[in-house]
Amino acid sequence: MKQISRINALTMFFALTLPLWLFANGPATTKHTDRHARYKFVDLGTLGGPDSIVQFFESGVINNSGIIVGGADTSIPDPYSPNCFGPNCVVQHAFEYWHGLLRDLGGLPGTNNSFPWWINERGWIAGASQNGEIDPLTGGPEAKAVLWKESKIIDLGTLGGNQSAAFGVNNAGQITGFAQNAIPDPWGLVSPLGTQTRAFFWHNGTMLDIGTLGGPDSVGLYINEDGHIGGASFTTDFPDPATEMPPVEPFLWDGRETRGLGSLGGAYGQVWGLNNRDQVIGNSSTADAPGACQFVQLGCHAFLWERGVLKDLGTLGGTFSFPIVINEEGDVAGAANTANDATVRAVRWRNGVIKDLGGVGSDACSFAWGENNKGQIVGISVPMCDLALAPRAFLWEDGEMIDLNSKIPSDSNFQLVYAEAINERGEITGIGVPHGISPGDVESSGHAFVLVPCDRDDTDGCEDSWRAKELEQTSFVSSGVLQNKSAAEALEAFRARILARQHTGLRSRLRK
Repeated sequence: MKQISRINALTMFFALTLPLWLFANGPATTKHTDRHARYKFVDLGTLGGPDSIVQFFESGVINNSGIIVGGADTSIPDPYSPNCFGPNCVVQHAFEYWHGLLRDLGGLPGTNNSFPWWINERGWIAGASQNGEIDPLTGGPEAKAVLWKESKIIDLGTLGGNQSAAFGVNNAGQITGFAQNAIPDPWGLVSPLGTQTRAFFWHNGTMLDIGTLGGPDSVGLYINEDGHIGGASFTTDFPDPATEMPPVEPFLWDGRETRGLGSLGGAYGQVWGLNNRDQVIGNSSTADAPGACQFVQLGCHAFLWERGVLKDLGTLGGTFSFPIVINEEGDVAGAANTANDATVRAVRWRNGVIKDLGGVGSDACSFAWGENNKGQIVGISVPMCDLALAPRAFLWEDGEMIDLNSKIPSDSNFQLVYAEAINERGEITGIGVPHGISPGDVESSGHAFVLVPCDRDDTDGCEDSWRAKELEQTSFVSSGVLQNKSAAEALEAFRARILARQHTGLRSRLRK
């Protein structure tokens, strides 16, 4: 029996076949004007180990006060080796960064790994921590949903089972995630954990099981300021032939009932965002490709659900699209395939219309990961879609995509690789690599960073000139040949990088 984890949806959609001739454009020049801000750059560092990260695909890692949450390696060997939490097999702790201070949030008592997924405007942080126990049903370490509040860690408990995790917290302190009960379950929407996993609503010390759409499992992923929850649920106990697991449908819980949002014709649907207008975004398999989207099955499309209507957001002519973030204006950012699935581009959907945001220079591959209410979008632009080469974090605003590496001080000795979230003040967080570390090693040796926009009269720690600047990008293609790699080798390398990135502090770590 093939078990398919809902968590595997993270990052896998990037592995697409790309013809090398698309990239044989020679050297590229990107011009930037003084319309775009300079930035103060801060390498957040680590807690004594080699790596620090902020969560992939999560706009809630930075709030509008500029507080950032993520995970950082310590120098302590992971006591659960070889079931290590991260790629370096050292203990990783949740951190909070603000105004120059990286604070270790710690975990539940003992030598335990922890990780945060969301910070609200009050500074309350939702996440999970190991608790020092071994789960008798899986043989691995247990993890519990936690809330960091006013310098204290609170164990949110479970619904009678062994494990849980908290994925979102609103400004009222209401939390969602998943928690196990004690009912045996062979499937596992989050992962095969032995008993049912249920989406929960937690408030003031009480955890409520909000139910399912008819199947055994559900998971809550996003919660808005009204306490409404977006997530996914099995709809039956019986597997669908297309996925070899029960059908998965996105849902919206409005405080009274869990409402299924439907599908685009396939057997799998997932939620990737929820705003305060109860607009829900996600992706769904289609009738032409009904399998589970997390296996990069072409045919999965982005959707927007609003007021009872599920709308296919479409693509750039290809068979695949993916929404990553929705702002309060209803604008959606993500990625979509071009005609014949030739490549994948960062896109924005506004009022149902898709816009190709392009790439930096001659980069043919790009992905949008964060957006604020001003319409500023951040992400990554990649030469030949090979993360081992020269990926660069981008900011898209006013119709122009710029390489953020060109807007930080030239002596920063740091390469910005992933721009993952942007707040309403225009502060950007992501992951990059210090001088001497290859971008290909960002999964194990990367550092979280923050970029703070500079005032025009503030030159301390900023790029040295407001004058227009030309940035020469190095071409990695000669006569259509990717150095000495074949197309198949380049694609395999791309898949390997994305798989490695999946195991660096993402929700999948809870399965370990």
